[in-house]
Amino acid sequence: MSSYADRLAALRAQLAEDRLDGFVVPLTDEHMSEYVGSYAQRLEWLTGFRGSAGSAVVLPQEAAIFTDGRYTLQVRQQVSGDQWSYQSVPETSIADWLKEHAPQGGRIGYDPWLHSRDWAKKAGEALEARGATLVAVARNPIDVVWQDRPEASKAHLVIQPDSLAGQSSANKRTAIAEWLGKQGADAAILAALDSIAWTFNVRGADVSHTPVALAYALVNADGTADLFVASEKVGPDVAQHLGNGVRLHERADFEEALTRLGGKTVAVDPERSVAAIFEALEKGGAKIVTHRDPTVLPRAIKNPVEIAGHQAAQARDGAAIARFLRWVEAEAPKGGLDELTASDRLEALRTEGGLLKDLSFDSISGSGPNGAIVHYKASPETNRPLEMNSLYLIDSGGQYADGTTDITRTLAIGQPTDEMRDRFTRVLKGHIALATALFPKGVRGSQLDSFARRPLWEAGLDYAHGTGHGVGSFLSVHEGPQRIAPVGSGQAGGDEPLQAGMILSNEPGYYKGGEYGIRIENLVLVVTKQVTGAEKEILGFDTLTFAPIERRLVVTEMLSPAELGWLNAYHAEVVDKIGHQLGAEDRAWLEAACAPL
Repeated sequence: MSSYADRLAALRAQLAEDRLDGFVVPLTDEHMSEYVGSYAQRLEWLTGFRGSAGSAVVLPQEAAIFTDGRYTLQVRQQVSGDQWSYQSVPETSIADWLKEHAPQGGRIGYDPWLHSRDWAKKAGEALEARGATLVAVARNPIDVVWQDRPEASKAHLVIQPDSLAGQSSANKRTAIAEWLGKQGADAAILAALDSIAWTFNVRGADVSHTPVALAYALVNADGTADLFVASEKVGPDVAQHLGNGVRLHERADFEEALTRLGGKTVAVDPERSVAAIFEALEKGGAKIVTHRDPTVLPRAIKNPVEIAGHQAAQARDGAAIARFLRWVEAEAPKGGLDELTASDRLEALRTEGGLLKDLSFDSISGSGPNGAIVHYKASPETNRPLEMNSLYLIDSGGQYADGTTDITRTLAIGQPTDEMRDRFTRVLKGHIALATALFPKGVRGSQLDSFARRPLWEAGLDYAHGTGHGVGSFLSVHEGPQRIAPVGSGQAGGDEPLQAGMILSNEPGYYKGGEYGIRIENLVLVVTKQVTGAEKEILGFDTLTFAPIERRLVVTEMLSPAELGWLNAYHAEVVDKIGHQLGAEDRAWLEAACAPL
């Protein structure tokens, strides 16, 4: 089917055949993943939307697509307003919209393998107000009409050695078993792909830019586990690594296995397990207890080996960024550079080190007005040149076996305006405020979010995304549960107490629609700080990312002495951390780019 209008029409015809009056289309997979394999990109196939968070509802006469503030501009560029109405989350939820728009007495379908149980409950209650019903479908109607749908990846699992993981899989399973004992449970279901990768010290290539494999797991109270993964993906080396304590089963057998847990007490995470998992357990007569996935917090709190790996990966990555920044500074004024050639060059520089496994996400390479699209992805249709007297925003990251990186830099191409410099300096002040924050143990990320926004708020400005997300160790670039974001922002997290060992991003920004975007992002590590006279344990951040911040965009008069001191000290550390990795010319450029202001 060539056009998105044709695809929408085909879906509506299938819904009529299935006796459904509507269908809900999320952007996720059977594991509630943020990033999904090509086989699960149903929302993009149907609508053309290429963002990483969104959902849609299709009714016989109307259709709506739901995105948050990060995608306000992008969704309008990629999705036709002739077929779809644009809805903003959290102002309007799918349940709210269905309450107003679902046909009276209608049957609205949903795939129970793609939604949480809590979502289904709320949506069902909303539909009751219309006399309508939420119906779990046995087969996803999009999969019926998507004729050239890709197959799921067949990539092999690979071992993440203990020398990089810092802890054996057997020890991790023992800790889960001890936790199960305290909960009085016989087994825990692990459905999130990064939980499984972390627990079994394996990685995969089934999801773009996230080194995970499609699998489910049951970890039992005796420390053994049942891993459900396609047998063709497990080589002899991985089987030996997993050992006798891990029983292997086909991934397709997972649902049936759940129905055989009658009489068992099973711990399930309602945020990370789809509704169909609960249905299968209930069908089999298991007793369900809801708890957060027991790997979430241990995975977020990095051990010393993982922290050392992150530091090595960040220094390596920073050297590639420095080479890239020098290249852009030299080449952009000549003309001929555009968003795609720039991001390709950065990937090539990362690859030259020989240790890059993958990017950690599709690079956000935005010139001029495209930089104002928060999660922009350049394409041949949207590709813009890096024009003189404009700003260029590059948000990128790498996956290395010892760490995952994520960094944003905003560059002045030619002469920036006074307004650009003012906005950049306000973003920098917010970045410094968060980087230098001290706070008692127990403080949540939501309590710190306003530190980064205050300089913008003082000028009547703001940005429509969170300030910080967790980052994995050669895992997902967006990792929970920690987050620095306003409560109720429509993006997960913000309410988790920060603990030493957690890694987060520090990325305030400012976006002027149709003109330019600004973001300054480093990764930071939560650490215990020594504060004289403190009556509580005090935490703060150590910066992990080292690369120059654009000096030409800084209005030094707007910085306090302490802020200027931070910037100069940071730049001195950049030279110290990455300078020795550079050749003489790159090193000389770096020293000039990091000279004190």
